[in-house]
Amino acid sequence: MDKSRSNSKQKVETKQVDLDTGMPDLPKKELFAITFAFLGINMAFSLQSSQMSRICQTIGANPNNLGFFFIFPPLMGMIVQPIMGKMSDRTWNRFGRRLPYLLFGTPIAALVLIMLPFSGSLGFGYGSMAAMIYAAAAVCLMDLFSNICMQPSRMIVGDMVNNKQKNFAWSWQQVFSNGGGILATILPFIFTMFGMSNTAKRGVVPNTVIWSYLCAAAVLLFTGLWTVFNVKEYDPETYAKYHHIDPEEQNKSVSLWKLIKTAPRAFWEINLVQLFSWFAIMYVWTYTTGTCARNIWHTSDVTSAGYQAAGNWYGILTAVYSIAGIVWGLIYAHAKAGSRKKWYTFGMIVGGLGLVWMTFVTTKTTSIIAMIMFGIGNFSINTIPFTLLTSSLNGKNEGAYLGLFNVGICVPQIVASLCSFFLFPLVGHNQPMMLLLGGISLLIGALAVQAIHEGVTVKEA
Repeated sequence: MDKSRSNSKQKVETKQVDLDTGMPDLPKKELFAITFAFLGINMAFSLQSSQMSRICQTIGANPNNLGFFFIFPPLMGMIVQPIMGKMSDRTWNRFGRRLPYLLFGTPIAALVLIMLPFSGSLGFGYGSMAAMIYAAAAVCLMDLFSNICMQPSRMIVGDMVNNKQKNFAWSWQQVFSNGGGILATILPFIFTMFGMSNTAKRGVVPNTVIWSYLCAAAVLLFTGLWTVFNVKEYDPETYAKYHHIDPEEQNKSVSLWKLIKTAPRAFWEINLVQLFSWFAIMYVWTYTTGTCARNIWHTSDVTSAGYQAAGNWYGILTAVYSIAGIVWGLIYAHAKAGSRKKWYTFGMIVGGLGLVWMTFVTTKTTSIIAMIMFGIGNFSINTIPFTLLTSSLNGKNEGAYLGLFNVGICVPQIVASLCSFFLFPLVGHNQPMMLLLGGISLLIGALAVQAIHEGVTVKEA
């Protein structure tokens, strides 16, 4: 990057540059293998986001307390990802640097994924404390091991892909991610079409949802192992050469606290945007099913066929915004490196307007249009920040920084969940109004994008 600035404290001129220009272009086969794991990983996360509210209310959770369940996933991410990033920065063995964690996490993630949909089938009783505790534990374990799978997949892109190919690689990763989201969220609808029961007795999760989770677990296992056995990471010497760092220096252990204090400027600037972005996304996950049920099916009874139909429809809407993200991603993959902030701002604005519109929709057709708009924003939020961040890191402690960066994704989700305990009653227990707040949050975040300074800052000679 060519932008220059003056540091008033040290009185030295600095500029922002790319340090990975010497890295080779990777063949598309390799880029495919690096990003393919996200198909299965996001099947898990998409089922969590699209079905967790439905499952929890089906087994008897009070809608006023849904935020409680949605605190656990980001909390797990906050704890796991920085630690795993720091550990993997120092992991070099015959399986690689990041891949050993994916190899360990994938089978366990597939196993714990299927715990949640059976919450209502184990005889705990509708709305019982045992059912709530089991569901909370299932959510924690599912997110813990899904994070163990997700973070190495992100780190490999930063490790192996040069700045010229970063837009392409992160776009592919999000395309596979959205593809997994589509598969996961339309499965209940497809199973219903083929005659599987989409309702069950009080407190029991319908078979359409249970079988969706079983299919997602199988895909998660297959795609994760595909990446493990088809990607060859750089050895320590090659990595140091491509990233222009001292081979000995990359083995030095630095505390997470010191890394936070010395984080690049872009790290904090992007996290400010993330605060508004993930606040909004948390409310999409939590309140879209209820919004559809209220505005389109005119019901709030979670045991009714109308509410369960709304749950299936939210799955379709998730597929819609995922498809929109895929199309947008294929376009963005060809964007110039210097235009990332413009794409980011545009995506946030369109996504915010989509959520505002979603608040007032009364038909399936208008809900589709609104969620197409949100899909453009969702793609931007899940792709461009990582491109901006990894192009602003110098190759040292990259895994740790990506893990710490995830805290900036998790904290807004926790804040949003906690805020829901007073915001939801404040808006009259009106779930569509919570989506309106999310839309406003995205529009504010779009303004903050302009403050981001991309690139590695170095002193000029």
